[in-house]
Amino acid sequence: MARQATRTARLREIESTLLAAPDGLSATELAARLKVDRRTVYRDLDFLQGQGVPLWQQAGRFGVDRTRYLANLRLSFHEAMALVLAGLLLARMTTDRNPHMSTALRKLAAVLPQPMTAHLSRAADRVMRREDGLYRVQVLETITDAWGRGRKVRIGYRSPQRGTLRERVVAPYVVEPTANGLYLIAYDDSVQAVRTFKLDRLETAAILAETYTLPVAFDPEAHLATSWGIMTGQAVTAVALQFAPGAAALVRERRWHPSQHLQSAPDGGVVLRVRVSEPLEMQPWIRSWGAQVRVLEPEWLRERIAAELKAAAAQYAD
Repeated sequence: MARQATRTARLREIESTLLAAPDGLSATELAARLKVDRRTVYRDLDFLQGQGVPLWQQAGRFGVDRTRYLANLRLSFHEAMALVLAGLLLARMTTDRNPHMSTALRKLAAVLPQPMTAHLSRAADRVMRREDGLYRVQVLETITDAWGRGRKVRIGYRSPQRGTLRERVVAPYVVEPTANGLYLIAYDDSVQAVRTFKLDRLETAAILAETYTLPVAFDPEAHLATSWGIMTGQAVTAVALQFAPGAAALVRERRWHPSQHLQSAPDGGVVLRVRVSEPLEMQPWIRSWGAQVRVLEPEWLRERIAAELKAAAAQYAD
C-alpha cells in the first residue's frame, strides 16, 4: 500500500511539474527532480499517457499539451460560488458566441444545487445567443495558448485612430479582463517596450516558434496599480472630482481606485481624489455622472470635459 501511495504521489508530481514547464523536460531532468532512475520515469510517462494525460515528446523532451489537458479540481461550495460569480460576470461582459465559456458554465452548473444550476445554464444560453465573433474567439485561443507555452505571437492590430492594420510580434505577459473588454499586456518587439492591446482590435494571431521568458520583475498588479482601468504610463497625475450631495452616497459606497481619498465637501457632497497615470481614460466615467460631478483638477482635464459637455448640449439647442 505504501509503495502504491509513493507511485501515486510521484505521478501527480510528474504531471504538475510538466504543466509548469511549457518547454518540457527531459527524462534525465525529471529523474533528477524525482530522485528515481530514467526507466522509472519512462514507465510513469507511459502510464500517464495511458490514463489520458495529453503528453507530447520532441527532441528528447516531454511536456503536456495544455490545449487538450483537462484539469481536475476539488472545490468547496464557497470556492465554487466564487467561480459562479466570476463566470456570470464574464458571460455578461462578452459580446461573442464563445463555446468554451458556455461549456465551462454548464460544467460548473452540473455540480451545484438549484437555483445556481438554472442561473448558470441561462448564462450559458445567453453566451451562445451572442453574435458570432468566431475570429475573436480564435484570436483569444491563440493568445492564451501562446501565453501558456511561452511562445511569441504575430498579431494583426488595427489602430482605432489610424484605422490601418499593422503586424507586430509580441510576447504575451498577461490577459486582463475589464468592463470594456479583454486586453493583452505584452512586450512589443517593434518598440521594445511593454504595450497594451485590446483583443477586439486584433484581427489575426499566429503562434511563432520563438520562445520568451516572462521577466521575474514583471508584476501585473504593480504594472496596473496607477491605471484607472487598463492604460498605464510613466507620469502620475493627481485628479480631484467634486460630486454633488445627491451623488455622495453612491460615490462613498465603493472603492473606485487603490489611491482614492474621500473628503466631505461643505455643501454635503464629496470630493474624490485619485492619482492615475492616464487621466484621459477617466473621461467616459466622469461624463456618465453628468451634472453631478465637477472636475477640480487638473485644469486641462476640467477644460476638456467642459468643452465636451458644451458640444453635447449644443446638439440639443433647438
